Amino acid sequence: MTSQPHSRPLRIVVGATTYPPHVNGAANFGHRLATGLSARGHDVHVVCHSSDRTEHIEVEDGVTVHRVPSYGSPFHPSIRGIMPWQARRADQLLADIQPDVVHVQSHFFICRGLINSARQRELPLVATNHFMPENIFGYIKVPQALQDAAGRLLWRNLVKHYSKAQLVTAPTPRAVQLLQDNGFTDVALPVSCGIDVERYRRPAERYRAQNPDPETRTVLFVGRLDEEKHIDDLLRAMSLLRTKAPTRLEIVGNGSRRAAFEQLAAELGIADQVHFHGYLSEEELLAAYARADLFCMPSIAELQSLATMEAMSAGTPVVLANAMALPHLVQPGQNGWLYPPRDVHALARAIDDVLVDRATIDRMGRASERLVSRHDIDEILGRFESIYHHVIDPEGAVELDEIRTELAS
Repeated sequence: MTSQPHSRPLRIVVGATTYPPHVNGAANFGHRLATGLSARGHDVHVVCHSSDRTEHIEVEDGVTVHRVPSYGSPFHPSIRGIMPWQARRADQLLADIQPDVVHVQSHFFICRGLINSARQRELPLVATNHFMPENIFGYIKVPQALQDAAGRLLWRNLVKHYSKAQLVTAPTPRAVQLLQDNGFTDVALPVSCGIDVERYRRPAERYRAQNPDPETRTVLFVGRLDEEKHIDDLLRAMSLLRTKAPTRLEIVGNGSRRAAFEQLAAELGIADQVHFHGYLSEEELLAAYARADLFCMPSIAELQSLATMEAMSAGTPVVLANAMALPHLVQPGQNGWLYPPRDVHALARAIDDVLVDRATIDRMGRASERLVSRHDIDEILGRFESIYHHVIDPEGAVELDEIRTELAS
């Protein structure tokens, strides 16, 4: 298998319940996948929810985006749904587009319609899982006593619908194992979400070549400010640091817990060290990654963490909770440290160990850049191309064993 484009361009439908301008990992991956495949010569159509109750068809970044009418929810601005009968719109779209392959990023709403329509029309179907029940519980307050039962129901629902696909992927081996632990018995392969390494590396190199404030240490978090991210642990750890260097924390993103986190920073006496940026433009986000001396992800519900890979691409050390798929991104002592989830004192020690001196920061940052290179988006797009050609023609040139061998290398 090769990461070079295959000889025959494909017409591909990417199904997504969330897509830019929404800001989250699944939306970012969907956009990266669609635009990357388009740049490689494929005819790519995205079917996703609109941001209102009207239908739109637009060409964005070389991709034809079909936005179906959707309804807002009281839980979060990015959580939008459709009525069950509206999912039939997926069948009309597939009839019009006539794709070679359908690749869904969810099993909810319009993606469920695409799954059912693709099966009825005998279209090749690939599904990628970005879902964990913990992500839902961060928005919809399910009582703790009921979360185990609710989680089992949610997993059962996912398995029911993803079992209709010829092939399922998840971002990491741990994410694949999670699927299997929850009853998925069909073919599932670990395929990274991928990252455009150069895009983050270049601004960071320019900034660090003329760092205007080399004595200050900057810790960065990027993501939703919601419960499962446990930013409260990071704030408490910042109040316990022993490093003598001036240290600040930059928090990029928004969410339901922002006001509570701002109040906690004030209560801990570190409000002047913590900067809540909210959402940033693309250029501002690149600048934030460039400024960072350390990236921290205290979340316990990450199936890969694109934000962590973006920071690593910028040549930044990482300190991550030892939970879910985050350990795949750390070689302890090389590019950063893992710490036991929710252990604030261990998190503070890990941050101190990285920020101890500029030589350690630089050494670990170079290791981050080396480690993330295997997630380069060009390689990932090539793997998905091979998967598409396999499900289109299982007896053809791209064998499943060949794909497995490439993924294991």
